Amino acid sequence: MRTHVVDHPLVAHKLTALRDVGTDSPTFRRLADELVTLLAYEATREVRVEPHDIATPVSPTTGVRLATPKPLVVPILRAGLGMLDGMMRLLPTAEVGFLGMMRNEETLEAITYAERLPDDLAGRQCYVLDPMLATGGTLAAAIKFLTDRGADHITAICLLAAPEGCERVEKDLAGLDVPVTVVTAALDERLNEKGYIVPGLGDAGDRLYGVVG
Repeated sequence: MRTHVVDHPLVAHKLTALRDVGTDSPTFRRLADELVTLLAYEATREVRVEPHDIATPVSPTTGVRLATPKPLVVPILRAGLGMLDGMMRLLPTAEVGFLGMMRNEETLEAITYAERLPDDLAGRQCYVLDPMLATGGTLAAAIKFLTDRGADHITAICLLAAPEGCERVEKDLAGLDVPVTVVTAALDERLNEKGYIVPGLGDAGDRLYGVVG
């Protein structure tokens, strides 16, 4: 597994505003959307393309277009939905699947409660959207879910990551013969006793959509 921390002043600027406890939900959603688009530029460096012949107003030429099968964008519900628009702005022709996973707050293990994905993902590049790579259990389970269906290239986009989460994903995916990359705006210090990233930004889902009881 490769972890890529995007080092760019605009990424750092928007992340700082996201972290601020005084940032309200509408502003948080807008900033998250903008930050995801910036991260997506780095995350899609290895997106597959194929040659494509066109005619410009001056002459014929050969460029590239996204190869088939199309990339699959997979937000992990619910917080991953807040990243979807920012990703699709860059990959508007990609297909979208949904994976409902949540963390058991007592065991910190991932639980799958819903999915809307093709049964056969053979040959597909998948982009997983999950704001917080904290304990790593959810992301590792999501990647296993996709590769079990045949996905052969996985890139995860996370607003923040913790060292413990990266180590857990790498450990859980040991032996997996599929390239996996995590693209994030920052690798934070650690997890606290509740499994939250420190300094982090709090609960991404709650900050995106409000607290739901």
